[in-house]
Amino acid sequence: MKLSLSEPEDDVEPTFWADIRGEAPWDALTLWTMVVAGVMLILDTPEWAYLGLVGGGVYLYFAGRGILTRLTMQRRDFRVGAPLNVRLGYALLAVWGAMAVITIVAAIVALPTS
Repeated sequence: MKLSLSEPEDDVEPTFWADIRGEAPWDALTLWTMVVAGVMLILDTPEWAYLGLVGGGVYLYFAGRGILTRLTMQRRDFRVGAPLNVRLGYALLAVWGAMAVITIVAAIVALPTS
């Protein structure tokens, strides 16, 4: 919140606040996989593809869940943040989803065939 990366607690529904706060520790435990896959790719380590598949799957899940949760809550008139921040959130989640799909496809192509 200090960096304005999340909404102030008073601007969102308590349910949404609890959901994103509960998700944060899990994200910290899983989102490293894509970063490590990227480093391995730069270092030309063939095993990057396996972490790319895992990381891509995690990022795709993260993006899809984030978008659909916000859409569902908005349709039910939950406050999920200021309109500008919500639009920015959708855009960033879409970027994460695109990165995930690109990584998954590249990892499948890079997998050993024999």
